[in-house]
Amino acid sequence: MTIETKEQYLERILEQDKPICPHCSQEMSIWEVPPITFSDGLGWGAPYLFICFNDDCSMYKKGWKDIEEKFAHKASYRCMNYPGTDQYECIPVFSPMGAKGQIVDNEVMLAEEQLKEATKRGFAMLADFYVSKNWVEVLKLLLDPTEPARVRLKAAEMLGDIGDVEAIEPLKSYNFGNPLINEQAEKSVSAIHARHFTRECPFCAEIIKQRAKVCKHCSKDVAGE
Repeated sequence: MTIETKEQYLERILEQDKPICPHCSQEMSIWEVPPITFSDGLGWGAPYLFICFNDDCSMYKKGWKDIEEKFAHKASYRCMNYPGTDQYECIPVFSPMGAKGQIVDNEVMLAEEQLKEATKRGFAMLADFYVSKNWVEVLKLLLDPTEPARVRLKAAEMLGDIGDVEAIEPLKSYNFGNPLINEQAEKSVSAIHARHFTRECPFCAEIIKQRAKVCKHCSKDVAGE
């Protein structure tokens, strides 16, 4: 069974027509569910839902009075729909701004589309560099903070396969601002050493042969170190 990722789910519902709220006839918005659950604690059932954020919606306007009379709380309801279904329910909100922080608006969708395109472009470039063994260009992508994290992580991995010993210093010295990339960079340093039968001098940190007994840079005895 193929498991659909969150990104694939969003792509699928973006292709759908947004439902119309049955209470106010306004188009509903895509809403990203928060990491916490509510009600029975079983979760939301989907990573994205449709919610009506029209403040003139009859359900929303009436909800303030209903909840205050029944439960003595300041809250209301907004209409919620499960994508691809005719199932409409309600979600509680505790202020006029409640739940609005998770609205997936056009700006968010544009940013996600740009990220997807940048990732696709980056992976295409990495594929070409890998075939041509151009580790210098791979390193440039890795060191570029404007590149998507997935592209930089793959670049760090590739350097372990095709990088020269000259790539070791930037891999060890640079903080990539991402723990996964930093971890992969360390693994690639070990892979480069293994491929070139090299290691670092424990005294001066210069690159020396694995079987060296005396460091050619600092002249220290490194046998057994």
